[in-house]
Amino acid sequence: MSTPPKIRYISECFIKPQYALEESKRPFYLSPWDLTMLSVHYIQKGLLYNKPSSADAQEDFIKSLLDKLKQSLSVALVHFYPLSGRLVTQINENPPSSLVFVDCSNSPGAKFIYAALDMTISDVLSPIDVPPIVQSFFDHDKAVNHDGHTRPLLTVQAQGNNISLTRPPIHKRWFPDGGPILNLPFKHQDEFISRFEAPKLRERMFHFSSESIAKLKAKANAESNTNKISSFQSLSALVWRCITRARHLPHDQITHCRLAINNRARMEPHLPNDYFGNSISAGAAVTTAGELLEHSLGWAAWKLHELVANHTDKVVRGWLDNWLKSPFVYQLDRLFDPHSVMMGSSPRFNKYGNEFGMGKAVALRSGYANKFDGKVSSYPGKEEGSIDLEMCLPPDSMSALESDEEFMDAVSLSHQLH
Repeated sequence: MSTPPKIRYISECFIKPQYALEESKRPFYLSPWDLTMLSVHYIQKGLLYNKPSSADAQEDFIKSLLDKLKQSLSVALVHFYPLSGRLVTQINENPPSSLVFVDCSNSPGAKFIYAALDMTISDVLSPIDVPPIVQSFFDHDKAVNHDGHTRPLLTVQAQGNNISLTRPPIHKRWFPDGGPILNLPFKHQDEFISRFEAPKLRERMFHFSSESIAKLKAKANAESNTNKISSFQSLSALVWRCITRARHLPHDQITHCRLAINNRARMEPHLPNDYFGNSISAGAAVTTAGELLEHSLGWAAWKLHELVANHTDKVVRGWLDNWLKSPFVYQLDRLFDPHSVMMGSSPRFNKYGNEFGMGKAVALRSGYANKFDGKVSSYPGKEEGSIDLEMCLPPDSMSALESDEEFMDAVSLSHQLH
């Protein structure tokens, strides 16, 4: 049996902003939405590129590419300066509390890694399941956000040599009613930080063409006698129903479909679209496994539509009011259950717009972070209007899903390798 390939780390360094804005010299305080995320994993997303055909003929190709990436990252960090910082906690004794913020001044910067691997793009994309080696493509393995006290907040490569921001990030911090800087009611990190270990999972990418998604949307709206159900609500309803069926849950088992909902435009007054930081809620539609499968796709999609439509300023501020009365930090092992589905990420993110001087990316992949039974991450597909879903399920549930006629009829052939 051949030895599986391993990542070879060639060099690493830290990149600071090319110059410091005056505002970057002040603490970057965390909102309630930021603070709740301290015990979840770092986000780990990556793009795969074909090596340019001319690269082998250019001995200095890699050196030139690395120099450009480092330079562009340094320029980008001027605008995204919190990502070059480190977390700092100030402990207050009476009453016991912790003030966590980002120090953007006293930090070596963002981490930049150059590594190599003896594999081809086909080796990564051809297997049915995402190969385990992909997890080693990412730094901060199993790190939670609180580890940003000692680890870089960002390990990244940037978009090009010349950066012109048409939508610069807005760093002005938002707090409920413009209120005070927020303290967590804990004196030690062990009171609010835990380490989640995922069970044995299969991880697979499923591709849905724009035509397939349009059919799902038309079907869901027709079955609900409406035209209000969105494409993503229709696709999420399909996933919820089919995963529930694949799990063979008892008829009376409660099941949720959770959606990550952007709060920015739902608040009054609106938060700017370019507000930098977390501003999301995890809303949930709920029913029993039996009821979900006895009803149509449109019925499930309408429940998700109502969830999104009813996520108003009042709902957002109600959550914030409750959090202020009793602050907490999400714990992954208690946040999700093996009977439900969590739809994360978004097909609206322009991930394929990042070229790094190597042309368009071939595919998107992610690391170990924030994966559990029923986690589904949605990405834009390479073809306009298509969506790729990264799905995590135990082996037996994944096998059942692969045999589910309703689900597989909607899955399209991916063109990633062509």
